[in-house]
Amino acid sequence: MSLNDPKWGRGGGDGNKGGPNQGPPDLEELWRDVNRRLSGIFGRKSGGSGGSGGGDAGPRQPFSWRNLGGGIGALIVVFLLIWLASGFYTVDASQRGMVLQFGRYKETTDPGLRWRLPYPVESHELVNLTGVRTVEIGYRGNNKVLKEALMLTDDENIINIQFAVQYILNDPQKYLFTNRNPDEAVVQAAETAVREIVGKSKMDFVLYEGREQVAARAAQTMQAILDRYETGIQISKVTMQNAQPPDQVQAAFDDAVKAGQDRERQKNEGQAYANDVIPKAKGTAARLIEEANGYSQRVVATAEGDASRFKQVLTEYAKAPEVTRERMYLETMQQVMSNTSKIMIDSRSNSNLLYLPLDKLMQTAGAVTAQGAQTVGPSEVPPSQRAPIPATEPQVAPPRADVPQGSSREDYRSRESMRQRDR
Repeated sequence: MSLNDPKWGRGGGDGNKGGPNQGPPDLEELWRDVNRRLSGIFGRKSGGSGGSGGGDAGPRQPFSWRNLGGGIGALIVVFLLIWLASGFYTVDASQRGMVLQFGRYKETTDPGLRWRLPYPVESHELVNLTGVRTVEIGYRGNNKVLKEALMLTDDENIINIQFAVQYILNDPQKYLFTNRNPDEAVVQAAETAVREIVGKSKMDFVLYEGREQVAARAAQTMQAILDRYETGIQISKVTMQNAQPPDQVQAAFDDAVKAGQDRERQKNEGQAYANDVIPKAKGTAARLIEEANGYSQRVVATAEGDASRFKQVLTEYAKAPEVTRERMYLETMQQVMSNTSKIMIDSRSNSNLLYLPLDKLMQTAGAVTAQGAQTVGPSEVPPSQRAPIPATEPQVAPPRADVPQGSSREDYRSRESMRQRDR
């Protein structure tokens, strides 16, 4: 049985209807089917179609290399059109297109529909410029990376620092073609910058009041490193996630922190007490100094006034000693009697004693004159307004019964003083 036998491998029947055990197809029939399809593509028509088991309805067309070449050319044209259409690509508003010609940078394209020569002549890469990228140092999610987090401070203490770095791209050409792995360069630059800053700072400064300063200085140092490497990366923010001592010494560190807080609290209380007491003491001292200065000036002025008055009196006394002595006596008696009750005695006539309450009369007169002007005391009346002193002898008290006649006034005064002492 030949291979071209239509009943090869079949259980029986004709070539179109076989049994359940059908054999392989006829190779000549397959070739004729392909040839008919190619002829239909290029507008050629065959005389008929043959069945799988019967003879051909028309004359069989011989194989032609010309017909085969025309079909291949059409396929090439279709393939060429598809290849050229693959050069179209779209660039979003937040992206930039990087066109590569045989793997080498050619140009940067702006957002929109763009076309380049298809692969493998040219290719393109899209780079997102506005998207914020983040790298984590010292941790990955909820897991700590102690190799990156543990750092040594200037006072030889170990701390655990975890921070995140956010950055964007400002030059896609440098980002893609200057460095092999720019994202890894960001991680290494961040770790280097933070280790440098922490190594020059105290532990308390890094853990508490200096966290923001450490982050700002780290961002500046990282940007300088990345600019020197020409990575095309712009650091936008460095965030300190956590900064604490290692877990092995956390309890001891908490005790030290509480002791430091107590010390600061006591210092603040002492400073508050000092701020309350010191100004009061300074105010009291200033008041006492001013009072002492005022007293000193008053005493000096009084002494100078008394000295000047004594000099004036001395001058007048040198001119008329008797008159000045009498005047001083009268002024002294006036000052003494101004605070005591007075009794007027008629010394010229031997009449009965006449009691005149001059103090009451003076108080009544003073109350009347106080409504218009301030009353001036006898001792405060200026010498120009005082009544002239009569040149006659001052009036003396009449002789008393117990005083012998012919005694002088000096003897009478001495006896009166002795009587007062005895009393």
